[in-house]
Amino acid sequence: MGHWFRIGSQPFIVGGYPRFRYGGYQFMMVDPWPEDWGMDWYSRDEVYVGYDNGYYLFNRMHPDEGVALAVVM
Repeated sequence: MGHWFRIGSQPFIVGGYPRFRYGGYQFMMVDPWPEDWGMDWYSRDEVYVGYDNGYYLFNRMHPDEGVALAVVM
């Protein structure tokens, strides 16, 4: 398992895609986050970034739903 963390603030939108910063990196959420994560998941739920032929954001409360990410340089 990856390192669990809370994003803390609502992801900001750039070019129509949500982004967040963590650990010195900026991530763009390629897929929308699932509706069942709730409206304040980013401040309430623990998440981690995992890699499996691409980066994914996983939510501890919903471990079977990964959201595709891109690392923004």
